[in-house]
Parts: sequence; C-alpha cells; structure tokens
Amino acid sequence: MANIRFNPWRKEYKRPFGAIKAGQAAEFMIEVYDAYVKSVELEIYRDGESTPCILQMEDQHDGRYCCTYTAGSAGLLFYYFKLVLYENNSEQTYYYCLGLGVTQNEGELSEHSYQLTVYEHGVEAPDWYQDAVCYQIFPDRFANGNPDGRIDGRKQNSFIYGTDSDLPMYIRNKDGGIDRWDFYGGNIRGIIEKIPYLKELGITMIYLNPVFEATSNHRYDTNDYMKIDPMLGTEDDFAELLQKLHANGIHVILDGVFNHVGKNSRYFNAGGLYGDDEGAFRNKESKYYSWFRFIHYPDSYDSWWGVSDLPTVDKENPDYQQFIYGKKDSVISKWTSFGVDGWRLDVADELTDDFIENIRKTLDDYKKRVLIGEVWEDASNKVAYSKRRRYVYGNGLYGVMNYPLRKCIIDLVLSSRSPLEIAHELMQLRENYPRDFFFNSLNNLDTHDTKRIITACSGKMQLVRTAWELLFMFPGIPCVYYGDEAGLVGDSDPDNRRFFPWGHENQEMLQFMKCLISKRRASQVLSRGELSLFVSGTFFGIGRFLGDEAVAYLVNASDCEAEFNPDQLQSFHDEAGLGAKLCQAFANKKFGAWESVEI
Repeated sequence: MANIRFNPWRKEYKRPFGAIKAGQAAEFMIEVYDAYVKSVELEIYRDGESTPCILQMEDQHDGRYCCTYTAGSAGLLFYYFKLVLYENNSEQTYYYCLGLGVTQNEGELSEHSYQLTVYEHGVEAPDWYQDAVCYQIFPDRFANGNPDGRIDGRKQNSFIYGTDSDLPMYIRNKDGGIDRWDFYGGNIRGIIEKIPYLKELGITMIYLNPVFEATSNHRYDTNDYMKIDPMLGTEDDFAELLQKLHANGIHVILDGVFNHVGKNSRYFNAGGLYGDDEGAFRNKESKYYSWFRFIHYPDSYDSWWGVSDLPTVDKENPDYQQFIYGKKDSVISKWTSFGVDGWRLDVADELTDDFIENIRKTLDDYKKRVLIGEVWEDASNKVAYSKRRRYVYGNGLYGVMNYPLRKCIIDLVLSSRSPLEIAHELMQLRENYPRDFFFNSLNNLDTHDTKRIITACSGKMQLVRTAWELLFMFPGIPCVYYGDEAGLVGDSDPDNRRFFPWGHENQEMLQFMKCLISKRRASQVLSRGELSLFVSGTFFGIGRFLGDEAVAYLVNASDCEAEFNPDQLQSFHDEAGLGAKLCQAFANKKFGAWESVEI
C-alpha cells in the first residue's frame, strides 16, 4: 500500500490551521508515495448531507497532491481523501481518514472523517475579558458582611448552620427531594467587604452564581428575575457591589438561568407564596400559564430532568422571549443596564439556538459585554435534542465553559490517560473551534457542579499544583472556584459548597495561587498567545507564542523519575519552533516525579 502523509495541524498540509470563515479558502496537501497512483480526490460533505463535493487534487509530480476549497455558509464540514491506485492489473479505491488511516470500507467514513468548522463571524471579546483572571463565587458560601453576622431575609422552612465550619448536608424527604434548604448566610455585603482580598489575589473578573430571589441556597430555582434575593441584600447593595468592583478593576458576569424557574416562583407559584390565585399552577387565566407545558393540570408538568422543583419554561413562547431578552424592560436589559458585564447561560443545551442568539442581539446593544454558555462537551459538534448546535458560528455565544480541558488535566495528573491521548484531544478542540471562540473559553478545574480539585487529586498537593499550572498555561480565561486558593476541599454536591475558611486558609496554597495569577497577568503571551502541545513518553508540554515572544511548560507526568528523550518528541502546531528549544534545553535530562520546568 502507498505511503501516505497528512496532518491538518501542520501548515504544509492544511492552511490556515483550524476553523475557517465563510467565504474563506483553505489549501490542502496530501503526500502519496506510490508509483501507481491514478488519482487523488478531496471529498467534502456538509453536515447532514450525504453527497460530497469532490475536488480533484493536482499532482505536483513529487508525491504531493494539492487543492483549494472555498467555504460557503457557516456549518460543519467533514472530509476525507479518495485514492485510486493501479494494483495487480486493476484499479483499487482507498480512503484516507482520521483515526483509521487507509481503509477500503466506505461505511466507516462518516465516523472517521476530518472535521472542518466554518463560522460566520468572529467573536472578539473585550480586552477586559481576554486578559481576565476569573473567580467564581457561590454567594451563600463566601462571606457575610452584616454586623455580628446577622442574616437577613430568612426563608420559611429552612435552616441556618450553627457555625461556618459545619459541613453542608441535605435534609431529604421520603421521595429523595430536598425537604429543608440550608443556608450559611453569605451575602452581597460580604463580597463588598472582601474586595481588597480579591484584588490582592489578583482577580479581575467575578462569575456570580445566581443572585435573584429563589427558594434554595443555590438559587437556580428562580422565583423572581427582577429582584435580588433578600437574603443576599437589596438592589442598592448590588449597585454598590458593582460600583466598587468596577472601581477596583473587577468585572462581573451573572448566571442566567432561563430554561426553568422555581416551582414556588411568581410565575408558577405552586406553594402560594405570591397569592392564592397567582401563577400558572394556581390559575389557568394567569398571564404566565402559556409559559409552561402541563401534562395533567396542575400537578404534572414538564420539568428539568424530571425535578418537580424546576418547571421548564417554553423557550418558544413569545411572551417569555420578550420577558427575558426584549429590548425594553427585559431581564437582560435591566441587569445589563444596571452595570453587569456579561452573562453565563446555565444549561445552554436546553436553550434553543434562536433563544441564545436573540439574547446576544440584545446584549450587543451594550458595549464590551460577553455571553458564555455552560456546555460540557466539544461545542463545535454538539448535538442536543437531535439538533446540531450553532454555538461556534459567531451569532450567539462568545465562548463556553471548558469542561473538556478540565477532564484532560485531571486525567493527566491522575495518570488515567496517556499524555499523547490528552494532547490529541486538546489539539482537536483547538482545531474545531474558531480562534476567538477557543480563546474565550472559561477554563476551570472545579465548579459548584464537580468535586473540588484537591479532593479529585486525593489531597496530593503536587498534583494539585501541576493541575493549576497547566490551566494557567492554557489559552482561555482561568477561573478559580471560591476557596480553592485557600485549600478548600469537597466531594460532589453539596460537599463542594462549603463555606470559605476565613482565618484558616492554607497559606502555602494561597501564596502559590497569588504567584500563578501574577505571572499570568504579567504575560501577554499567556493571555493572547497561540497554542502548541508537546509529548515525549511521560512528558507533557504546553507552548504559547505571540510574535517573537514564546514560553513553554514541560512536566514529567509520572510518579517515577524519567529522562527527557528528544528523539521521541512529538510536536503539535509548533509554528514557533519551541520543540527544538525544549530538546536543546533538556535533552537527556532526568526529571523527578511531576517535576516541571518553564523556558
């Protein structure tokens, strides 16, 4: 069989690297070294279509075959190469595709084709976002700024912990639902009080978990989108928070929870909190009745993942659409005008593409705002409810939460996957996303939905430090979940939502994070530079380059001492030649377990 070479991550085989804009041309070259090649074709098909566009590749008479493809409208394209060779006195047809290399089985092509993302618009985020270091705050668990720890807005049928060091727990009913919500009493004044702490840490952006009136401590069961939860404070408190954060160079994005509301919300009102005749649950004549789908009125209705506390809202309902993102008096308009710098959309997969794109249209009326989505997979080829999503095409989200990166970093430090496998997945993600979209990713090691990173690493602090170093080397916005820098631990929900350990911080961890944040903020190449990846045996490396400036980070991702072997080095998208510098600097040097270096 012919000797074939193609690598879309190297510019001699495909230019430009990665996703292309609608109307832009891409150049392809494949090497086929065989004396009996009759023809080579590039076959490209649009997502959802079975008939490919066939491009005859021009023979350069040195084993290279080239062609140029100009993209049409935005969408996902998939491609492979068709080779016709004259073998054994007959023509033989072969296909060259991702993962399989050469195959004659046409049935495997759809699963193993290369992906080419075509986007409509770039989404260049404002400078404040591109250069940000983010801090995620779960408001009830961060700080109480009231005198003597007073707790305002106490909720019926709930309980308040006796001390801040109590461990979170749920009190469940016989059906497994939450019977009594638990609170520590963190509030807006507590965040205001801790602004000097955040500034000293080096934070320039806060992602706030929900702050609107709700029944639960997490507040993803919104009761009133137009009101700050009384337990957190008042609208005046929130205005003061925004003013003081902005005065200290810190921006704020809010959690937008628009797929569902609380069953006790003024819109549904199952418990009668807003009156005996208000809300869809209690009155079919309610103006909110059409927002919900009742299977059997009133006690059976669509809810998020079957959780009855969270009735799902019909995102196709015009009244609801206007309420959330209309140009005047909508939720987005009110709080963005108030001074919020952007939104993170909860469960973006549950929102339609049109719904997301219309939020973006309203948000675009304001300057220097961002829109980030909660998506746990590769957002470029995500399918939700049997529909391919349009997240990366430029009309909706600026970026997404980078859960694939989180998984790769944790898998690397736990040695559950090889460095080579992880490098391939991360470079594939870089290739699939438009550059702006990729660089707008909100990168985290843990959130309110996952184990704390220290717990995920079984308390092995060297692994924790390596994980943070990898995250801060990577393109995108590094995000610290409150308390990680203080050594806070926690298993899955609710244990990952402990109160911040004020006065009991892990000082060594705190200083490590301050240095890491300071280094990131001082380096333009770390916030804006392009990405390279390197693998050699147990070694994993990240490179960043911008103009003439370049940095690289190399770690022995192993519990054993290892020698760096330059002959085994594999480089991915190494346009700055960092691989050669790594080989020159560390050839045959021995590294201890999890020892890392930078150049």
